[in-house]
Amino acid sequence: MRYMPNTDRDRGEMLRTIGVSGSEELFADIPTPVRLRRPLDLPPGIAEQELVEHLLRLAERNADLDHYPCFLGAGVYDHFVPAVIGSLVSRGEFYTAYTPYQPEISQGTLQAIYEYQSLICELTGLDVSNASMYDGASALAEAAVMALSATGRGEVLVSRAVHPEARAVLRTYLAGQQVAIKEIPLDEGTTDARALEGMLNDQTAAVMIQQPNFLGCLEPVHRLAELAHGRGGMFVVSADPISLGVLETPGAYGADICCGDGQPLGNRLSFGGPHLGFLTARSALVRRMPGRIAGATVDSRGQRGFVLTLQTREQHIRRERATSNICSNQALNALTAAIYLTTMGKEGIREVATQSLAKAHYAEGRIAGVKRFAHRFAGPFFREFAVRTPVDPESVNHNLLSNRIIGGYVLGRDYPELDDCLLLAFTEKRTRAQIDHLVESLEAML
Repeated sequence: MRYMPNTDRDRGEMLRTIGVSGSEELFADIPTPVRLRRPLDLPPGIAEQELVEHLLRLAERNADLDHYPCFLGAGVYDHFVPAVIGSLVSRGEFYTAYTPYQPEISQGTLQAIYEYQSLICELTGLDVSNASMYDGASALAEAAVMALSATGRGEVLVSRAVHPEARAVLRTYLAGQQVAIKEIPLDEGTTDARALEGMLNDQTAAVMIQQPNFLGCLEPVHRLAELAHGRGGMFVVSADPISLGVLETPGAYGADICCGDGQPLGNRLSFGGPHLGFLTARSALVRRMPGRIAGATVDSRGQRGFVLTLQTREQHIRRERATSNICSNQALNALTAAIYLTTMGKEGIREVATQSLAKAHYAEGRIAGVKRFAHRFAGPFFREFAVRTPVDPESVNHNLLSNRIIGGYVLGRDYPELDDCLLLAFTEKRTRAQIDHLVESLEAML
């Protein structure tokens, strides 16, 4: 049919066209008990203008980030997104593009992937990047698979300060393999190096940490890398890409593989996704990387062009040799990250990181002055830190929401020993007035 039936005459004509006598015959295969035997409970129709006004009133009831300052991080962060990103990624040639199997007609997409890879390599200080992954959690799991394959060993040591959801994905990925996954305990908010030293053995394929870690603390990365390499294992770092504007790159302190979530790179929060995962490694591991790698080449006329250099994927001819079966790249989100990094440049990324760092430390100083609230750990942190509260953290968040503030992450959900703590995040978007309002709201609870 070329139109929806709007009248009884239209409906009758449709039924005759398909050869049924009426609605009862049309729905004869649907059991009577599950049929709705009354009219739909819908209000009468209204004019379009009235409908728009009604929907706007409903939308105003949402605690959105245009009206509520957000101090919730825990892996997804409220950074400023330049307007140019939406303008470019919504172009039809990017927004509707599919897999660039034919380089002759996919030069724009391939170049975008190549530029993304180049930028991520520069950001992390490692040699090669793939075309992106689903998210930071799957990137971490794929990094473990790479390390197991490269070393031929059967054990992975992962810090308990790695994002709890990423650790859960890691366990799911490796559930069908004969792999031991052991969690390294914590010492005052960071990975316990002494405990790690005792856990390392000749079967350890990788030591996996997060920098900054899930609790916001900065890890003793040089010492951890030294311990991992000392027993022949690989050092895998899940990094916050914004922090690399001010922190040493993983490549510089000995990481063999660096992965992470690219959401802070121009991707909006969007209720948790879609985002992208990034994955970089030393050149020796390039053929063990999952997914695709775009490369630059020269055609028969001597002109620069782009191709898929490596694509050890399950869909291709040598699929039994695939490095992974779950490795589609998030091309549009990776393009967003590339545009963000290009737009901001080195100085812009450094400025975002510096402001996030400064505002987090300003907030930490203000909160330290509130009676019975305290920073839980004494070590250095980047833009996020745990706060011990004298009131149940869920109640704190409820009270903050009543003051039009989105509070922090309740750490007791994943760390029973921190059931009196909130994880608060601060980005360059948070103003002094918003931070002061947060502190005043905490004081008012007492």
